[in-house]
Amino acid sequence: MQLRSRKLPRDAVHHPVFARFYARFSVAADLRGGVAAYREELLSGLSGRVIEVGAGNGLNFAHYPGAVSEVVALEPERSLRQLAVRAALRADVPVDVVPGAAEALPVKSEAFDGAVASLVLCTVRDLPRALAEIKRVLRPGGELRFFEHGLAPGRVLATAQRVADRTLWPLLFGGCHTARDPLAAIEAAGFELGTYRRLRIPESGLQAPSSPCVLGVARKPFAEDGG
Repeated sequence: MQLRSRKLPRDAVHHPVFARFYARFSVAADLRGGVAAYREELLSGLSGRVIEVGAGNGLNFAHYPGAVSEVVALEPERSLRQLAVRAALRADVPVDVVPGAAEALPVKSEAFDGAVASLVLCTVRDLPRALAEIKRVLRPGGELRFFEHGLAPGRVLATAQRVADRTLWPLLFGGCHTARDPLAAIEAAGFELGTYRRLRIPESGLQAPSSPCVLGVARKPFAEDGG
């Protein structure tokens, strides 16, 4: 693994109460809410070296295809990182779990064939900077696979999301901001947006601010404008 030598804070994020809740809720969502199938779709076809930003408790690890030679998984929250380390030991591909923040990835530029952002872009403190870092560490033509909460297409729920983001939602759910528009942010960061589809989790029943999601792929251009 190619890590930068600069020292980064080991616990840039610390949400122990939310971490315990998320560890339980995410497992239940995978088993009963169909999220495991979305993880499988998200990672299908990846190969080579992959960096996963915000690995949480490592639920993606079991779904990486055999063509992936190495996963460097960053998780800033200590409790979730410990769970991710355990999940890495059960993975079929080599996974190295390390501390680090999305806004300052401790790896060399153009070192990865793929990057994964799974339910994490809603929580980063500086979304443009985090996406710029992901773009930096991808080789030209490398893929960003994303599975994220997103701004609802309907006016009523979108308004509810904005209200939630300005009040208690980020405090209760580890800094999550449900009204962010990941597609617009990814394009603004200079990625070429590929195929994607919008999801609703859960598929039926009462919607929460976090229900609207988007799953897809974007690519780092082979050459920047004017390059």
